[in-house]
Amino acid sequence: MALFGKKGIGIDLGTANTNVYVEGKGIVLGEPSVVAIDKTNDEVVAVGEDAQKMIGRTPGSIVAIRPMKDGVIADFDITASMIEYFIEKAVGKRASKPRVVICVPGGGTEVEKRAIIDAAKMAGAKEAYLIEEPFAAAIGAGLPVNEPTGSMVIDIGGGTTDVATISLGGIVSSRTIKMAGDQMDHSIIQFIRSRYNLLIGERTAEAIKMELGSASIEAAKDMDSMEIRGRDLLTGLPKTITIQAVDVAEAIKEVVDAILVAIKGTLEDTSPEISADVIDRGIVLTGGGAMLKHLSDVIAKETDVPVFVASSPLECVAIGTGEALNHMDLYKKQSR
Repeated sequence: MALFGKKGIGIDLGTANTNVYVEGKGIVLGEPSVVAIDKTNDEVVAVGEDAQKMIGRTPGSIVAIRPMKDGVIADFDITASMIEYFIEKAVGKRASKPRVVICVPGGGTEVEKRAIIDAAKMAGAKEAYLIEEPFAAAIGAGLPVNEPTGSMVIDIGGGTTDVATISLGGIVSSRTIKMAGDQMDHSIIQFIRSRYNLLIGERTAEAIKMELGSASIEAAKDMDSMEIRGRDLLTGLPKTITIQAVDVAEAIKEVVDAILVAIKGTLEDTSPEISADVIDRGIVLTGGGAMLKHLSDVIAKETDVPVFVASSPLECVAIGTGEALNHMDLYKKQSR
């Protein structure tokens, strides 16, 4: 029997994107975690995809922001408005107040967790509970989280990277670092500014990462180049340049190295028995960062453990939240 009946909702409230799972329907929407605000009256102008299109292109009176930063609430009221928008879009304005489970990064403080619960209730949730992202990601990736065998998952989102080993329905060892997709974008912006005296925006940096991003500098040498446009810092005029994939790999190397350190640290904290299970089963990558080219190869080389990318890496956390709605035992162990 489902825990929350027909009105159970799971929300993967990410720094970059939010996915919403409705019990009995699956994932019903996935949109950027962006809100556009009119500064003259503090009213919400747009949320999600519509707000995303406004980033870098708004007049002075309108600002497009991400109310979540590094997996935690940076602006409480705007986050509540965003959650309300996603709930209403998922189940409709006339639906009864739903019970909601929200995914949060591992390692969050009690204050940060409480803020997310309060924001969900302010947005109209009847009850709100939390589940840690790496655990939800493991469920969504189909790992046997409730069995007496060890599994390892790496969830690379926008604001945080969560690394965890899991066994018997709980997290055994874990690391959460604020080095993930957003930091890669920021590093690309800084690198291009320093190397080419060209200023680019966040959306351009993300497009570069998706097109040319590689976790391996050596492998990037054989990849293509691309033209990018920005503002020349010397003349102040628009300018087009061509960058190589190896430039992007160099730009994000610090972030990739930090993720590798977190993985090794988590493995070092893991018991020999679970380590043996991880060697047998391999490490599973989830989240948008899992799609970074050559990342699985680099991790496998550094750890001597097989690494696999989940079949639907962007949706694993939301799917796992939906599964938690249906399994009381798993949910009780992870709720806060």
